[in-house]
Amino acid sequence: MKKDIHPENYRPVVFKDMSNGDMFLSRSTCKTTETVEFEGETYPVVKLEISSTSHPFYTGKSKLVDTAGRVDKFMSRYAKSRK
Repeated sequence: MKKDIHPENYRPVVFKDMSNGDMFLSRSTCKTTETVEFEGETYPVVKLEISSTSHPFYTGKSKLVDTAGRVDKFMSRYAKSRK
């Protein structure tokens, strides 16, 4: 492998899925100020809205993640127009 091809801040980072709390360790250059303890060590943490552990395509469940309530607003307007 070639030496010195990665940036200097390429380090282990924990990615945390905020919808279900799952965490996994990878390497990244993402900037973050928060840390979390993972498997007995402290790492920088990057928070994700959705990952492969919560995405319906990977899980096979038709769970809809909607943090802003846009789907509910649409459904209520759609129900009014159907009457």
